[in-house]
Amino acid sequence: MLIQLAADIRGYVYDVFVVRFDGWLVFGILAQAVFGARFVVQWLASERAGRSVIPLAFWFLSIAGGLMTLVYGLVRREPVIIFGQALSTFIYLRNVVLILREQRAR
Repeated sequence: MLIQLAADIRGYVYDVFVVRFDGWLVFGILAQAVFGARFVVQWLASERAGRSVIPLAFWFLSIAGGLMTLVYGLVRREPVIIFGQALSTFIYLRNVVLILREQRAR
């Protein structure tokens, strides 16, 4: 049973990362890396401030990573990614508009 499970996992990994490997897979991984970088930026800003902080760079990385992931989802025809990133990217853009509006008001 464990031998079969190991063979199945090996076959799955081979299919996902070798058979299906193309430029879009690289783009999708890069999109996820950009999207994930926002958490590092937020964490470092919060550590420096000694409190929870969400810097403007977090939102710009969110927009960039979200749009990249949306493009990936559109090309790969993944409806879960398309719906999730389309809505999320709108929310990220709205947050940037609110932040910039508040900054101008000061």
